[in-house]
Amino acid sequence: MASWNSIPLEFTYEFLGWFGFSVWSISFYPQVFLNYRRKSVVGLNFDFVLLNLTKHSSYLIYNASIYFSPTVQKQYFEQFGDGEMIPVAANDVAFSAHAVLLTLVTAFQIFIYDRGTQKLSRVAIGIVSVVLLTDAVCFALAVPTHSWLRFLYNLNTLQVFLTVVKYIPQAIMNFKRKSTDGFSITNILLDLSGAIASYGQMLVQSIDQGSWNNFYGNIGKLMLSLITVFFDSLFITQHFVLYAAAKKTCKAEAFVVPDEDDIKQHLLPCSDEPPTADNV
Repeated sequence: MASWNSIPLEFTYEFLGWFGFSVWSISFYPQVFLNYRRKSVVGLNFDFVLLNLTKHSSYLIYNASIYFSPTVQKQYFEQFGDGEMIPVAANDVAFSAHAVLLTLVTAFQIFIYDRGTQKLSRVAIGIVSVVLLTDAVCFALAVPTHSWLRFLYNLNTLQVFLTVVKYIPQAIMNFKRKSTDGFSITNILLDLSGAIASYGQMLVQSIDQGSWNNFYGNIGKLMLSLITVFFDSLFITQHFVLYAAAKKTCKAEAFVVPDEDDIKQHLLPCSDEPPTADNV
């Protein structure tokens, strides 16, 4: 396995990796805290949570297998050459495990907090069912030939597909409601920072090795970063530009000061008769 040629680039790689892990991991908490504070999950799209859980579970299997399995690493070097570095870092595994855990916490909140009239769509359930069935078929085909790297690449391709699909229900819900209330924008800002750091980490490794195989060998991580940047930018536009006026209107209505006539009406006796000396 190849080693680093530049100590500064190696340090930058590690810094970007753990910075990305930190902000990506922290990005899950604002939504959890928002749900807890409101005791409600209204405004959080349930399809997004289900698709996100399926996606991160697939990504965890992919990252953990490449990082820990000597068999998978051997197959990777046979395909890309012994002079390459594996495309998965320790922070990738840590992030995936943490993401699965926090998404499960969010899913649990859906069951215990006010949901309003929201529910999972048949489309999301159907997509997850097809993905899981495809995973099972790919695994069954990999068993006889022990082609685990090919299976993991198929798994990674499916998680890229889920990365695209998972954001769409929330974007559509925001559009229909003309509001982002109930959906944490802090989550999105942190998510965007993590995506940029993840892409930067891959770029630094490629520069040090003088090879773009790092991108080819982990196309899932590359697409995850690019897709996340696109949709996070969309959510930021919805929150701060498209529906910012709606948020200001809601806040203004919440702090309306009653006028003088309203105050007098509440101070008058409940009886329809005019006030007398006895009841004044």
